[in-house]
Amino acid sequence: MMVGRAVQLVVDKSVAKPGESVLRVANLSVVEPDGRTVVDSVSFEVRAGEIVGVAGVQGNGQTELVEAIAGLRRAASGSVTLDGKEITSYSPRERHSAGMAHIPEDRQRQGLVVDQSIVENLVLTRYHDDEFSSGFLMKWDAAEATAKELVAAYDIRTNDPTQSASTLSGGNQQKVIVARELSRDIRLAVASQPTRGIDVGSIEYIHAQMVKERDAGTAVLVVSTELDEVMSLSDRVLVMYRGKIVADLDPKTVSQMDVGLYMAGSRPDEARAS
Repeated sequence: MMVGRAVQLVVDKSVAKPGESVLRVANLSVVEPDGRTVVDSVSFEVRAGEIVGVAGVQGNGQTELVEAIAGLRRAASGSVTLDGKEITSYSPRERHSAGMAHIPEDRQRQGLVVDQSIVENLVLTRYHDDEFSSGFLMKWDAAEATAKELVAAYDIRTNDPTQSASTLSGGNQQKVIVARELSRDIRLAVASQPTRGIDVGSIEYIHAQMVKERDAGTAVLVVSTELDEVMSLSDRVLVMYRGKIVADLDPKTVSQMDVGLYMAGSRPDEARAS
C-alpha cells in the first residue's frame, strides 16, 4: 500500500527494563453458558515497562481472556489484580478508573459508536468527568478542544472532528480508540488485535505507541493472531492453546517455527524427535 514514505514494519525498540508487577492473573477460568471451559486456570503477570504478547490460533480462548481481564465477561474462578488490588469484581468503568486501558478486538462493534462524532468517541469513556459534563449536559467546547488536541497528537486524518466516526478509514478509526485509551494516565494497556484490517502506515504508528507506553513504564498486554506482530512487538510471548497458557517464551531466542508448533498443540522437542 502506498503511504508516501518508507514504512517500518520491524518494530524499533530498546531492551525492556521491566519493573514491578502491574497485572497479575491467577488461576483464571471462564466457562461458557453451555458448560465449555474456554479459559482454563490461566496464570501470568505483566510488569511495568514490558510488552507481553499472547499468540494463538483464533478461537483458543484469547478473546474470552481479554474480556475477563477488561471486565466484559464474568470469570468462573480465579482473580485479576491490578497494582496489588484485586479487581475481579470491578466493572469496566471501575477498571478504567483504576488505570486500565482497553483496545478491543472489534473497533466498530466494541471500540466506537460509529454513528456518533469523532469528538464524542474521543471522550466516550470520560464524558461523565467534570471536565466534560455539567449535570446532564455535555460541555461541548471542552470536548471539542480535547478532540482537536488528540487528532493532532495521534495523527488522526480528518478535516473535521465533528464528523461521524463512520467517515474515517479503518486505520484512523483505530487511532481514535488508541488516542482515547492511551492519552490519559494509565498503568496497564490491554490491546486485542490492535492492527487488524488497517493500513501499514497505521500499523507502524500503533506499534510505536505501544512501545512508547512501555518505555514510559506502562505494562502492556497485546493479543494478536498475527505471529509476526507478536514476535516483533513483544518482550515476552505467551502461547494459548485450548484455553491454557502452554508456553512462556523469549522472542529473541525462540524461532517462529517453534512458536507455531506450540500454537498447534505440539512441543518443538517432540516434533523434532518424530
